Amino acid sequence: MFAPRAARRSLERYRRKGLDRLERMMLRSAAAGRLEGRRVLEIGGGIGILQSELLEAGAARGEVVELVAAYEPYARELARDRGFQDRTSFRVADVLDQPDVADPAEIVVLNRVVCCSPDGVRLTGVAARLAQGTLVLSFPRDRLVVRVGICLLNAWLWLVRRSFRVFLHPRAALFAAAEAEGLRLSEENRVRFWEFASLRRP
Repeated sequence: MFAPRAARRSLERYRRKGLDRLERMMLRSAAAGRLEGRRVLEIGGGIGILQSELLEAGAARGEVVELVAAYEPYARELARDRGFQDRTSFRVADVLDQPDVADPAEIVVLNRVVCCSPDGVRLTGVAARLAQGTLVLSFPRDRLVVRVGICLLNAWLWLVRRSFRVFLHPRAALFAAAEAEGLRLSEENRVRFWEFASLRRP
């Protein structure tokens, strides 16, 4: 599911099309307020598209913490392309197993990540703990068509003997995990199959 070929396609797609509608909304929300001097942490960020955009918008430093090592060379290539190689880093780690592997940041991003783990709610809590200012996360909408789609996808993954599964976590549970770490919901929006939320420290 997450081989070097998929990582390369992520970079190629971003070069051709840029951010999609959901990512543009997340970027605007994450960039609200002062970015100068701020540090960005993107957990499960793949090639680090959103932290790269936030660096372009004025953030000082960025880091991608990703479970899949295949994304690293393409993340570094993107950073070189945009001239951010000295302001960003890539780390292969599982923040659920190693919660202290990443340093806290003013802005933390979880884009289409919590649905990739059965521990997505706990992952949200870990990310919220690392967020000194804002946590921006996206997740599948709880709609019938989405639930059916996830069931069909997981059935196909089982048939082809892939261990990866997609999970639909209750939005209330995700928000509660972040709020337990002192964040409060400040913005939310949605597109057809996805929604995002920004939670900030009061």
